[in-house]
Amino acid sequence: MFTGLIAHLGRVVAVERDPRGGVRLVIEAPDAIAEGVAPKDSVAIDGVCLTVVARDERTLAFDVVPESIERTTLGSLQTNDSVNVELSLRFGDRIGGHLVYGHVDATAAIVAKTREGQGHRLAIALPESLAPYIVEKGYVAVEGVSLTVAAVRPGRFEIALIPETSERTTLGRKDAGSPVNLEIDPIARYALGAAEQYFRAPSATSDELAWAFEI
Repeated sequence: MFTGLIAHLGRVVAVERDPRGGVRLVIEAPDAIAEGVAPKDSVAIDGVCLTVVARDERTLAFDVVPESIERTTLGSLQTNDSVNVELSLRFGDRIGGHLVYGHVDATAAIVAKTREGQGHRLAIALPESLAPYIVEKGYVAVEGVSLTVAAVRPGRFEIALIPETSERTTLGRKDAGSPVNLEIDPIARYALGAAEQYFRAPSATSDELAWAFEI
């Protein structure tokens, strides 16, 4: 479990192809390692929950299986690319963003990036399958970054990116055309799922339907 607040930027130092499929991904992230990381720990790389299989004082290694490559942007990473690194939550940690699982729902492209005040307005293509879960003022994780949806328009949603987020994450370095990982807010997933179940139930009462929307 993660919170979508990126504390560290990492650098890809190796992408080793496995003849059976998948890759061994090696990330340089000494500041993150200094906080205490061991093999078998979960670490989010660009919003994808991965398991540490090896580490030294400067690098972390992960086995990325074909399923993760197919569903995320990790398969397009190259040596020297920057990545967002977030260590998993501990009990008692502050949750300054929102709960993020590291289970990417879809990838999409940035369709526009424009100056807005001190920061940027980021427009991202909205996959049809995720449209019911993306609402104005709701949460979404983009490349593992917890963000608030500023607007939803036909085929796209928009983020008001503050300078701090641009500086501390890879989003400040991405432009139109760049693919990004998307994860919907898990609360939206469960709330909509519960509501759909109640709508399908032939004996659902108005009180039960109201309860489903209040989850």
